[in-house]
Amino acid sequence: MPELMLEAPLRRARPKRPVPVPARPVVDRAFCAAIARRTVRSLYAELTLYPKPGLVSLVDNGSHDDMTAATFMRSLFALRHYFRDITRAGMEDAPFTTLKRLGIAAEARMLAATGGINTHRGAVFCLGLLCAAIGSCRARGTPLTAASVRATLLLRWAEGLAAHTQVTSGDSHGLRAAQRYAASGAREEAALGLPSVFEVALPALRRTLAAGRGTRRARIDALFALMGHISDTNLYHRGGEEGALTVQRHARAFVDAGGTGADGWEARALACHHAFVAARLSPGGAADLLAAACLVQDVCPGD
Repeated sequence: MPELMLEAPLRRARPKRPVPVPARPVVDRAFCAAIARRTVRSLYAELTLYPKPGLVSLVDNGSHDDMTAATFMRSLFALRHYFRDITRAGMEDAPFTTLKRLGIAAEARMLAATGGINTHRGAVFCLGLLCAAIGSCRARGTPLTAASVRATLLLRWAEGLAAHTQVTSGDSHGLRAAQRYAASGAREEAALGLPSVFEVALPALRRTLAAGRGTRRARIDALFALMGHISDTNLYHRGGEEGALTVQRHARAFVDAGGTGADGWEARALACHHAFVAARLSPGGAADLLAAACLVQDVCPGD
């Protein structure tokens, strides 16, 4: 009888390696609240700045008969939780659709608080994006610098921002002006990583601070630099192409004369303010971007 062939010994199965589960970012609630406070403070800094051509301040209503500083304060109060929540969304690596949903809800609260007056629509968009980028940097342990915040904004949400620029339907003055005059607006600015903030306003702000002329003058220099640079759909809506060109000419003349570093700068800024009020011109886009630059400078002062 042939020998029974013993079966080969069974090989011991190797234990399967567990599939790594990505760790959920730790949300620093205190950090989110702090960034929200700084964002509101940056918007308040823009509101209280004077002289500020054509814009609402604590001194006067600029070119507006439908809003006052009190209207802006109600708007700021309504937006404070939005900036906290969108910072948290950035920390949680939320997609652009989530940021957009938060922004739409914030805009609705703003309009409810102001009786339907658009005080901060542009700020809801651009400062909200900055808050999300700052939150994302914090969650990843990335040092908070102007360069890292801008890079995060572009790398994390570039696709969503690009798609957002293709939206052509809507009821905003900015969209209608952009379509009529082929002017760029907040959407295009954001899709490019807010170049007017990082390449125009922030350098102007920091040059004046480095020259020792103080925060107020630095913000005025940054505002005039923005007015001379950007294509502001709000201006096209209020004054057409000629109105937009008028603002750019006045702003560039102020900058070319030396800005706040020149003798008599305040009188020239006031004359510009009165000229804008007479023409009913209000560079609201520049005001929003100034507040954004103030936020970046506050959060990233040393880079």
